[in-house]
Amino acid sequence: MKISKSHRWPTTTAKARAIQEALRNRIVTRDRLPPLRYVAGIDVGFERNGTVTRAAVAVLDFSTLALHEHAIVRRKTRFPYVPGYLSFREAPAVLAALAKLRTRPDLILCDGQGFAHPRRFGLACHLGLLADIPSIGVAKSRLIGEHAELPPEKGAWVPLTDHGERIGAVLRTRTGVRPVYVSVGHRVSLKTAINLVLRCTMKYRLPETTRFAHKFASG
Repeated sequence: MKISKSHRWPTTTAKARAIQEALRNRIVTRDRLPPLRYVAGIDVGFERNGTVTRAAVAVLDFSTLALHEHAIVRRKTRFPYVPGYLSFREAPAVLAALAKLRTRPDLILCDGQGFAHPRRFGLACHLGLLADIPSIGVAKSRLIGEHAELPPEKGAWVPLTDHGERIGAVLRTRTGVRPVYVSVGHRVSLKTAINLVLRCTMKYRLPETTRFAHKFASG
């Protein structure tokens, strides 16, 4: 598939922050999704003491959650690990992996934050905007925000807020299991994002998209 949008990738947090602040107003937080036939998961691992970024994309059939296609790309790591700037470390390799796909996914579920980010522009926002594909952030841990106590049942969720602003949701994908942190990436509302994450989750804590992508990213 073709990636039509990009920008110069910075190597400092000051320049990265400027890009986040320049692009965040372009994020669409309403539903602008096509009919869903294929849904993709992305994950990233690192090799050679972190000097090589290994990005994996797994494309699943949305109706069955069976693997349809996958791609793996290795790129030199050019940005340090800094909380809040994950996309500048991971996105270049992920976009290259997306470009290798024959099938254009209708939705991307990212193993990371979206709108639940200090500048409201996490990895899911960045990838969704540049790839022009609806996207959702499904993180295993909280970056920012506060929330009420979450009921133990599968499907329960509570808002994740930051200074009074709703930035995402804390979602229980399995009864009695630690929750995931869902937030808008691009062209998906939070309500729809919650429903789609549950739709893509079977008997494990993480969506099948993330599970497949993690297998390929970790070798």
